Amino acid sequence: MEIALYEPDIPQNTGTILRTAACLRVGVHIVEPAGFPVSDRAFRRAGLDYLDAVKIERHISFEAFEDWRKANGRRLVLLTTKAKQGYPDFAFGARDILMVGRESSGAPDRVHAAADASLKIPMRENMRSLNIAVALAMVLGEGLRQTGGLNFG
Repeated sequence: MEIALYEPDIPQNTGTILRTAACLRVGVHIVEPAGFPVSDRAFRRAGLDYLDAVKIERHISFEAFEDWRKANGRRLVLLTTKAKQGYPDFAFGARDILMVGRESSGAPDRVHAAADASLKIPMRENMRSLNIAVALAMVLGEGLRQTGGLNFG
Protein backbone atom coordinates (compact mmCIF):
# COMPACT_ATOMS: atom_id res chain seq x y z
CA MET A 1 0.00 0.00 0.00
CA GLU A 2 1.18 3.50 -0.81
CA ILE A 3 0.10 7.12 -0.36
CA ALA A 4 -0.36 9.80 -3.00
CA LEU A 5 -0.57 13.52 -2.27
CA TYR A 6 -2.32 15.51 -4.97
CA GLU A 7 -0.67 18.93 -5.25
CA PRO A 8 -0.11 19.38 -1.51
CA ASP A 9 -0.06 22.98 -0.34
CA ILE A 10 0.79 22.83 3.38
CA PRO A 11 4.37 21.68 3.99
CA GLN A 12 3.77 20.81 7.66
CA ASN A 13 1.05 18.32 6.68
CA THR A 14 3.31 16.81 4.04
CA GLY A 15 6.07 16.46 6.64
CA THR A 16 3.69 14.71 9.04
CA ILE A 17 2.52 12.37 6.26
CA LEU A 18 6.11 11.58 5.25
CA ARG A 19 6.97 10.75 8.86
CA THR A 20 3.90 8.48 9.11
CA ALA A 21 4.92 6.77 5.86
CA ALA A 22 8.47 6.24 7.11
CA CYS A 23 7.27 4.72 10.38
CA LEU A 24 4.80 2.41 8.63
CA ARG A 25 7.09 1.52 5.69
CA VAL A 26 4.78 3.02 3.06
CA GLY A 27 5.91 4.74 -0.14
CA VAL A 28 4.70 8.24 -1.00
CA HIS A 29 3.86 9.73 -4.39
CA ILE A 30 3.81 13.51 -4.64
CA VAL A 31 1.78 14.76 -7.58
CA GLU A 32 3.05 18.21 -8.50
CA PRO A 33 2.88 21.11 -8.61
CA ALA A 34 2.98 21.56 -4.86
CA GLY A 35 2.43 24.83 -3.03
CA PHE A 36 5.99 24.73 -1.66
CA PRO A 37 9.43 23.46 -2.79
CA VAL A 38 9.37 19.65 -3.03
CA SER A 39 12.97 18.55 -2.64
CA ASP A 40 15.09 16.55 -0.23
CA ARG A 41 16.91 19.76 0.67
CA ALA A 42 13.66 21.58 1.55
CA PHE A 43 12.40 18.63 3.60
CA ARG A 44 15.71 18.31 5.47
CA ARG A 45 15.74 22.06 6.15
CA ALA A 46 12.28 21.65 7.68
CA GLY A 47 13.78 19.14 10.11
CA LEU A 48 12.40 15.97 8.59
CA ASP A 49 15.00 13.53 9.90
CA TYR A 50 12.96 10.53 8.69
CA LEU A 51 13.56 11.32 5.03
CA ASP A 52 16.04 8.50 4.47
CA ALA A 53 13.45 6.00 5.72
CA VAL A 54 10.69 6.86 3.23
CA LYS A 55 10.53 6.21 -0.50
CA ILE A 56 9.26 9.34 -2.25
CA GLU A 57 8.34 9.33 -5.91
CA ARG A 58 7.57 12.65 -7.57
CA HIS A 59 5.26 13.01 -10.58
CA ILE A 60 5.29 16.23 -12.60
CA SER A 61 1.51 16.11 -13.12
CA PHE A 62 -1.57 14.05 -12.41
CA GLU A 63 -1.37 12.71 -15.96
CA ALA A 64 2.18 11.46 -15.33
CA PHE A 65 1.03 9.83 -12.08
CA GLU A 66 -1.90 8.19 -13.89
CA ASP A 67 0.43 6.83 -16.60
CA TRP A 68 2.67 5.32 -13.90
CA ARG A 69 -0.30 3.94 -11.92
CA LYS A 70 -1.95 2.29 -14.90
CA ALA A 71 1.34 0.83 -16.15
CA ASN A 72 1.81 -0.73 -12.70
CA GLY A 73 -1.76 -2.00 -12.30
CA ARG A 74 -2.48 -0.08 -9.10
CA ARG A 75 -5.93 0.78 -7.74
CA LEU A 76 -6.51 4.44 -6.82
CA VAL A 77 -8.54 5.01 -3.64
CA LEU A 78 -9.44 8.65 -3.14
CA LEU A 79 -10.17 9.94 0.37
CA THR A 80 -12.76 12.68 0.09
CA THR A 81 -15.55 14.26 2.08
CA LYS A 82 -17.71 13.91 -1.07
CA ALA A 83 -17.67 10.08 -0.99
CA LYS A 84 -20.71 8.01 -0.12
CA GLN A 85 -18.85 4.96 1.24
CA GLY A 86 -17.17 5.01 4.65
CA TYR A 87 -13.67 3.59 4.88
CA PRO A 88 -14.54 1.02 7.62
CA ASP A 89 -16.77 -0.82 5.10
CA PHE A 90 -14.15 -1.00 2.33
CA ALA A 91 -12.03 -4.04 1.43
CA PHE A 92 -8.50 -2.70 0.94
CA GLY A 93 -5.85 -4.36 -1.22
CA ALA A 94 -2.13 -4.47 -0.51
CA ARG A 95 -1.35 -2.63 -3.76
CA ASP A 96 -3.85 0.20 -3.26
CA ILE A 97 -2.73 3.81 -3.47
CA LEU A 98 -4.53 6.07 -1.01
CA MET A 99 -4.77 9.61 -2.40
CA VAL A 100 -5.70 12.84 -0.66
CA GLY A 101 -6.37 16.14 -2.41
CA ARG A 102 -5.06 19.61 -1.70
CA GLU A 103 -5.72 20.88 1.79
CA SER A 104 -7.15 24.12 0.41
CA SER A 105 -9.43 22.74 -2.31
CA GLY A 106 -9.51 18.94 -2.30
CA ALA A 107 -9.24 16.99 -5.54
CA PRO A 108 -10.64 18.23 -8.85
CA ASP A 109 -13.30 16.38 -10.84
CA ARG A 110 -10.74 14.66 -13.09
CA VAL A 111 -9.14 13.02 -10.04
CA HIS A 112 -12.54 11.93 -8.75
CA ALA A 113 -13.31 10.46 -12.18
CA ALA A 114 -10.01 8.55 -12.29
CA ALA A 115 -10.42 7.00 -8.83
CA ASP A 116 -11.34 3.33 -8.62
CA ALA A 117 -12.99 3.99 -5.25
CA SER A 118 -13.83 7.04 -3.12
CA LEU A 119 -13.99 6.82 0.66
CA LYS A 120 -14.93 9.11 3.51
CA ILE A 121 -14.46 9.08 7.26
CA PRO A 122 -17.82 8.92 9.01
CA MET A 123 -18.12 11.97 11.28
CA ARG A 124 -20.58 13.81 13.46
CA GLU A 125 -23.09 16.03 11.75
CA ASN A 126 -21.97 19.61 11.02
CA MET A 127 -18.28 18.72 11.19
CA ARG A 128 -16.54 19.60 7.93
CA SER A 129 -13.36 17.54 7.92
CA LEU A 130 -10.33 16.28 9.81
CA ASN A 131 -6.77 17.44 9.24
CA ILE A 132 -5.55 15.70 6.09
CA ALA A 133 -2.60 14.00 7.82
CA VAL A 134 -4.86 12.68 10.59
CA ALA A 135 -7.46 11.45 8.09
CA LEU A 136 -4.85 9.72 5.95
CA ALA A 137 -3.28 8.03 9.00
CA MET A 138 -6.67 6.68 10.10
CA VAL A 139 -7.50 5.18 6.73
CA LEU A 140 -3.96 3.95 6.11
CA GLY A 141 -3.96 2.18 9.48
CA GLU A 142 -7.15 0.32 8.60
CA GLY A 143 -5.85 -0.55 5.14
CA LEU A 144 -2.60 -1.92 6.56
CA ARG A 145 -4.48 -3.82 9.26
CA GLN A 146 -6.70 -5.50 6.67
CA THR A 147 -3.81 -6.42 4.39
CA GLY A 148 -1.30 -7.55 7.03
CA GLY A 149 0.94 -4.56 6.39
CA LEU A 150 1.53 -3.80 10.07
CA ASN A 151 3.84 -6.78 10.67
CA PHE A 152 7.32 -5.37 11.13
CA GLY A 153 8.75 -8.17 13.34
